[in-house]
Amino acid sequence: MSKTTTAAQGQSLTPNFTAVDYSKIDPSLKGQGLLSAGRSIVAKEGAGALLTGFGPTAVGYLLQGGAKFAGYEAAKKYLVDACGSYDEAVKHRTAIYLGGAAIAEFFADILLTPAEATRIRLVSDPKILRTEGLSGLYAGFIPILCKQIPYAIGQFTVNERATEAIYNSMSKETRENLSEPAQFAITLTSGIIAGFAAAILSQINKGHGPEGSMVHRLVVLAKQAGPKGLFAGLGPRMIMTAGLVSTQFIMYGWIKRALGAPPGIEIHKETAK
Repeated sequence: MSKTTTAAQGQSLTPNFTAVDYSKIDPSLKGQGLLSAGRSIVAKEGAGALLTGFGPTAVGYLLQGGAKFAGYEAAKKYLVDACGSYDEAVKHRTAIYLGGAAIAEFFADILLTPAEATRIRLVSDPKILRTEGLSGLYAGFIPILCKQIPYAIGQFTVNERATEAIYNSMSKETRENLSEPAQFAITLTSGIIAGFAAAILSQINKGHGPEGSMVHRLVVLAKQAGPKGLFAGLGPRMIMTAGLVSTQFIMYGWIKRALGAPPGIEIHKETAK
């Protein structure tokens, strides 16, 4: 993904993140939805409060996004080479997608975590930055991994599989003579499907609910709200995520072409038609 796109993603999400952070530290906001909490914050502290931490958020997602997309291509190539042959890589392509996404997100989150910590501390207590040092900036590394890795796995693996399914629904002649609008439509459709998957896979880890492991959170949330409550707000989240993810893949493709970068290695299994 382009760094421009990821910076824009961070900018657009800053008010959402800030509202969530205020909800955690302000008892009067507990239990309020995102929109109602945002309105309460604006009424008390002005609209500027929703942009608290804007700088760290934009920089963090700029670095994380650039590292994630470039890292995914590098990790995928490494895993393909490790298979020993192209045919073996195609046979194990799902494992390669999963592993490549997890590896890329792990290293990308090393860049994102300090920015997230800075944003949260700007909301709660800016003085903590001077007292905790580097270890304080990485205190949330594991929770971020638990949230971001399922998201990345859904984003990349489902995008790859969706793209493969779309191409395999066409004849070989059609695949070889696709127009630019058709290629754009395929990228958009695959990105939207991947966005839906990313939203679902990261739903439980989006920052709400009890502390602890994902399994513990699932159990506690299921007891409190029932199975239906685990997916509260999933619809709007899926729509937002589908838009973000599809835009990321489109922009990434455009910028690679503009820079003359070689295409990434493809291990889709082609079905003859």
